[in-house]
Amino acid sequence: MLQPFANLQKLGQENLEATIKAAGAFSSNAQAIVNETTDFARKSFEHNSATVEKLIGAQSLDKAIEVQTAYAKGAYESLVAQSTKMGSLYTALATDMFKPFEGLLTKAVKA
Repeated sequence: MLQPFANLQKLGQENLEATIKAAGAFSSNAQAIVNETTDFARKSFEHNSATVEKLIGAQSLDKAIEVQTAYAKGAYESLVAQSTKMGSLYTALATDMFKPFEGLLTKAVKA
């Protein structure tokens, strides 16, 4: 008679443990995302500052266009690389967060 209650209690404990693991995965992955975003913003600011300095020092229109073209190309390549990196970080976040919950639904149905 008490077996269903024991199963329910065990299921509740497993859910709690899975939730704690998911919270830990969220915390570590979110920190990685924040670090990557901060690093990208710093690099972007440095790249922008260097470009402005080069533009100020440009002696001709051709040189200014060359600097502007190099900036646009570098900014685009940086954005594409960062987007790919952030996509993989968010994928890892989702995967790691839901991994502890795998199999709990089938356990719940069997119980």
